[in-house]
Amino acid sequence: MKKKLLIIEDDPGLQSQMRWCFEDTEVYIADDRESALSHLRRVEPQVVTLDLGLPPDPGGSSEGFALLDEILRLAPNTKIIVVTGREEKENAVKAVGNGACDFYQKPLDADILSFVVNRAFRLYELEKENIEFNRSQQSSTLKGLIANSPQMLKICRTVEKIAPADVTTLILGETGTGKEVIAKALHDLSPRSDKAFSAINCAAIPENLLESELFGYEKGAFTGANQTKKGKIELTDGGTLFLDEIGDMPMPLQAKLLRFLQERVIERVGGVREIPVDVRVVCATHQDIQNLISLGNFREDLYYRVSEITLNIPALKDREGDPVLIAQSLLHNFSNQLDRPNLNFSDDAIGAIREYNWPGNVREMINKVKRAAIMADGKRVTAEDLELSEPCSTTDSVLNLRQVRETAEKQAIQHALQISKYNMAQTARLLGVTRPTLYNLTDKYKISTNEQNTD
Repeated sequence: MKKKLLIIEDDPGLQSQMRWCFEDTEVYIADDRESALSHLRRVEPQVVTLDLGLPPDPGGSSEGFALLDEILRLAPNTKIIVVTGREEKENAVKAVGNGACDFYQKPLDADILSFVVNRAFRLYELEKENIEFNRSQQSSTLKGLIANSPQMLKICRTVEKIAPADVTTLILGETGTGKEVIAKALHDLSPRSDKAFSAINCAAIPENLLESELFGYEKGAFTGANQTKKGKIELTDGGTLFLDEIGDMPMPLQAKLLRFLQERVIERVGGVREIPVDVRVVCATHQDIQNLISLGNFREDLYYRVSEITLNIPALKDREGDPVLIAQSLLHNFSNQLDRPNLNFSDDAIGAIREYNWPGNVREMINKVKRAAIMADGKRVTAEDLELSEPCSTTDSVLNLRQVRETAEKQAIQHALQISKYNMAQTARLLGVTRPTLYNLTDKYKISTNEQNTD
């Protein structure tokens, strides 16, 4: 975390003395309310020192208290240290009661002031880490899914709606995007949650074994079939069957699966008796089903049977803000497992996580974060530990200032909307713009202002 300190003090002599008390800290100076609020919006300091005696009331405290309230309203997580004279202890106590985190009494003592300010920085960092961890645990309503992006929250709401309905569902998405997590969530939120959930990967089992794995076999059906065995479908009676990579299912088995979905009965290999089975089927694939159909590798009638509802899971790189959120949650879990509970990402690691395309999606991230948690020296996990390069700052796209500005504006607006829970007045205050300007910007970037509709 790059430390940013805003000193609000109208005495030029004290300004100079206080500035030189801090190393490895970006220090900004303001001498009145207007300049203080300008710095607050522009640089977003984590810590502010506030002299209560500011113009136009340098001999009193009214201006200081008014500014204290405004800072807390605009940046509630900022840590404010009130600076008072020795005879103003009552004001210091009142300021802490109003929301300041600490106070410091003049005259200036560099060591004590430095200690108080650095303690505030540490408090800010701890609270930020706690907020981010809690958000990662609570932002998604689905067990095992960490998400706060509009794209994935929309998926979560869809899963919640369709889980109670006994419909066959097809989940589409790249490898490693969490298709099985979604399938498990459909089961857990359904009336079948107390029954079995079975998963089978159609691409991982040889064709000659897949049929008996799914449908079971009768004794003597083939060499080595010394006893009757139930298949996955029959064993999951009453529950949910997840068929992963259904696009790799052989054509003969597709016909048998289609019959089961139509009639809800199965026949074991080597058997003639129809066995009724009540199973909800959820399928998934990373392949382009329509292309498979056009090539003759997937039955079109089966496609319509398995896709009563279709969920398209976006790649990790397309989930706004989720890569950092997921990485932080993973690091928290791995650091606890490894008995290294204070591990955190460095700024370069956060930047690298945000910029990397994650071709292997969440599965790749799990591997990289786990390795980094093991290999990191000290308490900071760097981009090098993650085996990710720092974002390049010299590409043509980054040098295009208009694109940089528009990207930053869009991200800032989306982030502020999420923080304020889509309260437009509060969002405008956080961004330091008027509400009409905010509405113009959301229209320009086609950003939804409705929390329940984040298309």
